[in-house]
Parts: sequence; structure tokens; C-alpha cells
Amino acid sequence: MEILIISGLSGGGKSQAASFLEDMGYYIVDNMPAGIILKFAEFCAGSKGRYDRLALVYDVRAGEDFGEFFRVLDDLKQGEITCRLLFLEASVSTIIKRYKETRRPHPLYGECGSLEEAVNREMVLMRPVRDRADYVIDSTGYSTARLRGELARLFGDPGGRGEMVVNVVSFGFKHGLPLEADLVFDVRFMPNPYYIETLREKTGLDQEVYDYVFSFSQTQEFLKRLEELLAFVLPYYKEEGKTVLVVAVGCTGGHHRSVAVTRALVEFIRRLGYQVTENHRDLTRN
Repeated sequence: MEILIISGLSGGGKSQAASFLEDMGYYIVDNMPAGIILKFAEFCAGSKGRYDRLALVYDVRAGEDFGEFFRVLDDLKQGEITCRLLFLEASVSTIIKRYKETRRPHPLYGECGSLEEAVNREMVLMRPVRDRADYVIDSTGYSTARLRGELARLFGDPGGRGEMVVNVVSFGFKHGLPLEADLVFDVRFMPNPYYIETLREKTGLDQEVYDYVFSFSQTQEFLKRLEELLAFVLPYYKEEGKTVLVVAVGCTGGHHRSVAVTRALVEFIRRLGYQVTENHRDLTRN
């Protein structure tokens, strides 16, 4: 079982992080007092895998001395449970800006004379927790996509949760663009197997059609340049937190050229090490 404790400054990005981690397969509990963490961990350990990945949010709202929290943290780390502590922070000006945008009260505002004083006070109070953190993320200047991407890099599990999936889909322009497409490539400039009588009723899934499409130098050059482009942009999409990237390849009817090129792209993307799916939207349409 794995427990990730999310802590940090109010306005540092804890809520967003918890939301993203939930999408990655974590079971989230917000604002859990230290005294309950061990009992909750024991309960989840006996759940037969139902709660095998937990993310517990613990911060200044608990209103308690951190001594007990540190004892709980030590007990978890000494046991068989994988336990890690993530601390999120941001600059004072960034946190103040975020609070002004959300209009939520800072948890220490009532004890201080201003929002700035409350933020500075929390930084001092949370310093011991920050010093114990396994990971510290300064979210100043982070977009939501970048924060998602950083969390996926740190906590995406080997089974694939949190990793980017590339969906390559062939389609026919006469049936309209795929609405979910992120990148669209038009291969209607390639010689069309439809005009070859022996190939007309076949599709790009048939080797004869595939070989015909790739027998032309312009097809081979196009694929080479497209592979170079994807090898360049895919890491950046992943870094920005993209979880599903849809690459659409279109020809006139979605039967021949787009299907053949999609097949080739899927193999290339798989060799790059990405999870990839293949879909031929209009293969059975007239």
C-alpha cells in the first residue's frame, strides 16, 4: 500500500494537487488530523487492495502541534507501507493573488492583521513540515497543466496511471473532423488507392494497400517529417500534463491512405515508449 501525504501552504496548490492525484488513481481524504492517520491506514491495509493508493491532505488547518504528526510519519515510514510527504508552496505575492481571485479566507487570517501577515505566519509554522518533505513543489508560475505534469512525473505508477496516452485515429474528411482531435494531418495529397480497381474494396489494414501507399516517395518523406515532429512535441505535451493526446490523420473517405499512415504512426509512437491506441473511425462507412 502507498500513502502520499500532501501538505504545504494555503494557496500553494494542495487542492489542485489532490484533484489531479485522484485522477491518477489515489483515494483522497482532505484535512485529516494526525491522530487518525494510523488508524485509517490500518483500515485501508485490510481492504484487500480497494484503497491501495491514498493521498491524505494535512496542513495548518489541523490546528495541532506537529509533534504527533512527525511521530505518525516515522511510524508509517518504518512499516511496510510506502509513505511519502509532498509539500506545496508558492511566493507570498502569488498566494495573495490566488486568495484575492478565489475570495476564500486564509485559515490564519483571524489571528493576523492582514492576508500578507497570515501567509508569512503560515510559512514560519509550516517550516518544520517542509524540512521533512520528500518532495517540495514551488507552484509559483505553474499553470494547472504544468502542475499536473509534474505530479504525473513524480507519482504516476508503472502500470500507466498518470501517463500520457496517444490516440491515433484515421478519418475521412467527407464525414467531418474528429471533434476530440488535438493534431490533424491531411494526407489527401498522396496517390489514392481508390482509383486502383484491385485495391478499391480493400482498406489500409490490408498489406496490398499499405504497400501501395508507401511505395511513393512523397509518402515516405511525409512520414519521416511527421515522425520528427511528433518526436519533438510529444515530450512537451506530456510535460504540460496532457493525459490523452489525439492525433487525427485524414483522407477523403477514411478507408485507405489515412488508415495506412495511422498504422505506421502507431508503431513509431510505440517505439518511442508511449502508450498508444489505434482507431479507424470511418473504416466501415461508405
